[in-house]
Order: sequence, then C-alpha cells, then structure tokens
Amino acid sequence: MSAVISPTPPVADLAAVKTKQHLAWSAGDYAVVGTTLQIVGESLCEALDLRAGERVLDVAAGNGNATLAAARRWCDVVSTDYVPALLERGRARASADGLPVKFEQADAENLPYADRSFDVVMSTFGVMFTPDQDKAAAEMARVCRSGGRIGLANWTPTSFVGELFKTMRNYLPSPAGVKSPALWGTEVRIRELFGDRAQSITIEPKHFVFRYHSAAHFLEVFRTFYGPMHTSFAALDAEKQAALAADLIAVAGKFNRATDGTLVAPGEYLEVVIQCK
Repeated sequence: MSAVISPTPPVADLAAVKTKQHLAWSAGDYAVVGTTLQIVGESLCEALDLRAGERVLDVAAGNGNATLAAARRWCDVVSTDYVPALLERGRARASADGLPVKFEQADAENLPYADRSFDVVMSTFGVMFTPDQDKAAAEMARVCRSGGRIGLANWTPTSFVGELFKTMRNYLPSPAGVKSPALWGTEVRIRELFGDRAQSITIEPKHFVFRYHSAAHFLEVFRTFYGPMHTSFAALDAEKQAALAADLIAVAGKFNRATDGTLVAPGEYLEVVIQCK
C-alpha cells in the first residue's frame, strides 16, 4: 500500500507581494480615510499608559494618528512608514499642531533601529498588513526595551473591514501562501506572534464607528482614496466593478445601524497591549 503524500503548501513570493502592496498603499490618498480614525490612536495611547518623555516608535504609521496622540502626551516620537507620501501627510499634521515628531521612511519588517531602543512600539491598522507577519512581529519586539510595551489596533476577521477585504478577495484572491492580515485581529495569532516575547498580553475588543452620509458615500470615499480598494477596482473590468460595488454596499448595509439613510457602521478591532520581557 503506497503512502499518501500530502501536497506541499505553496510558498509565497513575499518580496513581490510587498512591492504590490507598496503600490496599493501609495495609490489613492489613504490620509483622507486615515484621519477619520484618530480616536483609535488616542485610545491606544491611553491603553499603553504613556508617560511624558518616553521614546515611542509608530510602525506603519500611515498619516500619523497614533503618532500625534503620543506626541500630545509629550513623548519623543519617531513616526515610520514605507510610503513617503503618507509620511508627508503626517508631517503636515504635526506641523499644524506644533508637535515635534521625527518622521522616517522605514520597512516594518526591517526596522533601522538598535535593539531595545524604544520604550513603546505601536501600530494602528498598519503592521497587520505586512506580508511576513512573523518578521514584522519580531522586529517590533526587538526594538522594544525589556519592560517596555507594544501596542496594536487590528481589525478582526468578522469586522466591517474584515468583511470588506473578504468580499474583495472574492474578485481578486490573495497570493497563495500569504496569511490574512485579519489574523492579527485574533487572540490566537497575537499569542503566536508575541507570546514567547511577552511578560503579559492584554487584549480588549473595541469598536470604531464608521460614519458617512450613506453607504454609497462610504464606497465613493474608500474606492477613491483607500489604496487597496482603489487598486482592486482598477484591476477589474466594468462589469466586475459594478458587481463588486454592489457587494460592498451590501456589506455596509449589513453593519449599518442607522435608520435615517446615513451610514453608522461599528467596526470591531482588537486593542492589544504587550509588555515585553
């Protein structure tokens, strides 16, 4: 009797995936969407119990929501992203508020900082999208000092945003072998990534409420400015674009708790605080 040979799992070309992601996040103008999420950065900084004078690194910072929140608490903040245009938007916001922040282009999977050089390392809806999840988590832990904290805000798989990405994958499947970003929104995955590096891990489900004029307005804004959605639509023909738009409107309707024609859609995420060994 011959042995049954299990198929070898596909190996993703993570470098190619990263290049494609960089193009996606550089498309549109994420800052238009990102600025609406400011309250998440404020909440995370409170959960981290930031102290004035602490050295803070914001990883995959986008246009700087958590960055600005930390700077408002008198921390010494370095804000990083691999998309220069997003750093420019963050820089403009910091300048407008008179906040002294250092902005640097950096890859979350290869942070250009010494071991244990920050008191706090954080990311809001950023590091979760890295292709090599294990490497990104290892880098965050490496640059955080012993006794320091790592703070994360990650969309859950069944959240509004999780459902949006699942719907888009019906039209444009993820590359074989690439783990879903939404895994960062599960306790199991967080403990896999950080458990061996943590003194303690605190995880709290939270909700950010998306508020738009209507479901159609939400789709218009995201389709125009949210890079991954913008590029997804651009990759489809007119018929499939119309079908995707209808499906995304349906997802928005599923989560909408407003009855006056506007969109009020709670989006679940995990707020995570890790104390490093």
